[in-house]
Amino acid sequence: METRIYLDHAAATPVTADARAAVAEGLALWANPSSAHGEGRTARRSLEEARGRIAKALGWTGELLFTSGATEALAAAIGRARADRVLVGATEHDAVMRAGAGAAMLPVDGGGRLRLDALAAALADGPPALVCLQWCNSETGVIQPVVEAGAIVRAAGGLLLLDAAQMPAGADPAMLAAADFAAVSAHKRGGPPGIGALLVRDLQTLSPTGGQERGYRPGTENMPAVLGYAAALAEAEPGHGARRARLDDAVRRSGGVVVADDSPRHAAIASYRMPGVGQAAQLIRLDLAGFAVSAGSACASGSAKPSHALAAMGWPEEEGREVIRVSFGRTTTDSDVDSFIAAWRSVARATSRFAA
Repeated sequence: METRIYLDHAAATPVTADARAAVAEGLALWANPSSAHGEGRTARRSLEEARGRIAKALGWTGELLFTSGATEALAAAIGRARADRVLVGATEHDAVMRAGAGAAMLPVDGGGRLRLDALAAALADGPPALVCLQWCNSETGVIQPVVEAGAIVRAAGGLLLLDAAQMPAGADPAMLAAADFAAVSAHKRGGPPGIGALLVRDLQTLSPTGGQERGYRPGTENMPAVLGYAAALAEAEPGHGARRARLDDAVRRSGGVVVADDSPRHAAIASYRMPGVGQAAQLIRLDLAGFAVSAGSACASGSAKPSHALAAMGWPEEEGREVIRVSFGRTTTDSDVDSFIAAWRSVARATSRFAA
């Protein structure tokens, strides 16, 4: 059987063994957590115990409202935060762009980082705003100046929504502390798909809807998936700095371009341009060679539209269409990275444009 190497963990990472076991446990004792009978109360205890474990793993001391994932969490905050307007970073995820359609855009610099001067000016030119900012970009891995932005937003009387879907649990307590809301998702962290949460500093800043989740998210809670999420967060995630550095160096030496090379970036997410070779050709060749990588974020990579994140960074459309994303996870090994480097160089050599 062909051995394949999965390097698309920013889209979804495999469910861990502990998370699978926890989901099975939840299914075995399943009952509606809102039911008043004994089975329902048992399910409620399991749900609330897992809620506490998730909050502790994330380092969150406010409210935690379960959702179906980060997309729903982001939409809930954007649509129901008690703010008069919405400001959105120009490189934000498509889920934010859809939920915040019509919002004012905040520019980034050539390295993909929010321009804090533009943020301050936008906040000064109008009523209190909800500002949407990602912990790191899911395509380029660029980490945003969240702490600095949060201070500016708070001084202006606004609210900060942090898209923390790509942030490992406990990775950046200062950034999380700067947020009024944060969206998280289990399937990015080794938990099952279909579960996430909206972290809320103060429920008074969010309009309720009625129903479950303290009246802020109607619908029967997905207790088995919640248990799986809690179990996944209890498992430490490895560091990938050395692996990404080795891949960055190999791409540079082979004539490729590391996107946002000078910006602070997530150690597990990077994008690379192979000049003269389109995304589709790269992805097909690499897939045939046994590698799963992507072009842009998973939510947009199935379309032919160019990356709005790269465009916001000043990349010409033609060059942006030559960029692919590589992302690491718990299962990634040094050998996987070395094998990918060899495959990337093989594709590059086939074009007769690059050095070996």
